[in-house]
Amino acid sequence: MDDIDRKILQELQDHPGLSAEQLSKRVGLSHTPCWRRIKKMEAEGVIIDRAVILNPRKLNLSLTVFASIKLKQHDRATLEAIESAAQKCPEIVECFSMTGDCDYICRVLVADVPAYEQLLKSILLGLPGVATISSSVALKQVKLTTKIAI
Repeated sequence: MDDIDRKILQELQDHPGLSAEQLSKRVGLSHTPCWRRIKKMEAEGVIIDRAVILNPRKLNLSLTVFASIKLKQHDRATLEAIESAAQKCPEIVECFSMTGDCDYICRVLVADVPAYEQLLKSILLGLPGVATISSSVALKQVKLTTKIAI
């Protein structure tokens, strides 16, 4: 990865809607070499995807909960099952396997506390191998970004 690749990535992070032609002008390349570099970075997994960031509050999803999950057992089948179940639950917008006091931490977006309670009872506590879930409600979002320092 060279300086031009880094410049392409920075521009894509700052302006994800740019066309390849517009991007090529910003980084000082002609269209085809710029497009090839983007395709190469996609093939190598440097660029995973492009996304639209929505405002959860405008969609009546004003409660963010961090659910810390401890498991009963740590066998491969349990880990794969919980990760698969987390992938399928749309309210879970992020899920991380952790070291330390919990095995997984999930960021959950829901409308309100009753909606979270319903999700907790109907889905989260039923995830494979769950021993306990400790929930923390976010008071305020201080920062949200998908940009990575390059």
